[in-house]
Amino acid sequence: MLPAGKRLAFAAQGERRCLGVRRAGGWIVCPYAAVLDGASAKDQCARCAQLDRSRSVAADTMADDPRPYGVYLAYFGPGLLKVGITAAERGSARLVEQGAIAYAWLGRGPLMAARRAEALLGSALAVPDRFAKAAKRAARGALPPVSERAAELAQLHRRARELAGWPEALEPVAFACTDHTELFGLGRVPPEVAELGGMTAGAEIVGEVLAGVGSDVYLRLAGEAVGEAGGGAAEVVGGAAGGEAGGVVAVLDARGLSGWVLGAASGRVTTVPVRAAASRMREREGEQEGLF
Repeated sequence: MLPAGKRLAFAAQGERRCLGVRRAGGWIVCPYAAVLDGASAKDQCARCAQLDRSRSVAADTMADDPRPYGVYLAYFGPGLLKVGITAAERGSARLVEQGAIAYAWLGRGPLMAARRAEALLGSALAVPDRFAKAAKRAARGALPPVSERAAELAQLHRRARELAGWPEALEPVAFACTDHTELFGLGRVPPEVAELGGMTAGAEIVGEVLAGVGSDVYLRLAGEAVGEAGGGAAEVVGGAAGGEAGGVVAVLDARGLSGWVLGAASGRVTTVPVRAAASRMREREGEQEGLF
C-alpha cells in the first residue's frame, strides 16, 4: 500500500527479469530467465507476452469466456473519453488501474455482446478504446469541476444509447457517474509535475508519496534530484531536503518496477533521472523557436 505521506527509499538491484506468464490467478516463472529493459513499462519478455496473449480477452483469443462483462465509458480529461469492457466480477478495478478520473457503466451482458457495443461506439461515434499515458498525465494538470466531467460523460452515455444496432443481449445501465478525485488524491497533485525516468541497476528513489493514479505514483523527492537537460546531459533540478514543501514533485510509472529486486536505498537523494513533463518540454522547445 502507498498511502499519502508514506516515505519511500529504495534501490534497484541486479538485473530486471521477466515476470513470466499469469495463469489461474498466479505467475509461472519465465523459463528463459529473460532480462528486460529497465526503462520499459513491459514486465514480460516477447515470448512470455505472446503466450499470455494466446488466451486473452484483450487480444480477442478468449471468446468462449462465459463470465458477464460490463461496458464502461471512462473520463481522463476534457475530450479524453474512451469506451472499454471488463469482467463484471472485477467491478471498478479496471477503471482504477487505468487511472480513469471518472466513469459510468453503459451496459452488461455476454462478452461478445460487450465487444460489439465497444466496436459500435468506435465506428459510429469515433470513441477510442485507449489513450497514451502522456495524454492522461497532461490532462490531470487542468481538470474541470466534477460537475463538468459528469456532464461530458452523461452526454456521451445518452448518444451511445440512442445508436441503432445496440446488441440485444446487452442490458442497458442507467447513467450514474463515479468520480475518483478523493480515491486518487488528485487535490494533492500540483499543476507542474516532473517525470521519473527508467530504473537501472543501483538507481535509487527517495521521497514521499503524494498521490496515486492508476500505475502512476506522485512523489515529492527528497534532497536534490538529477535531471535531464535538453540534450540528455544531467543537470541538478533542485529540491528540498527531507521531502519538505517546495521539493520537486515527480511521477513514477510503477509498472517499471516490476521485475526488479528492490532493496534499501544507501543514499538520501533520488538518482533516477528526472525530466520535465512531455507537455512542458514541448512548450520549452516552442519558446526556443520563438513560437510562444
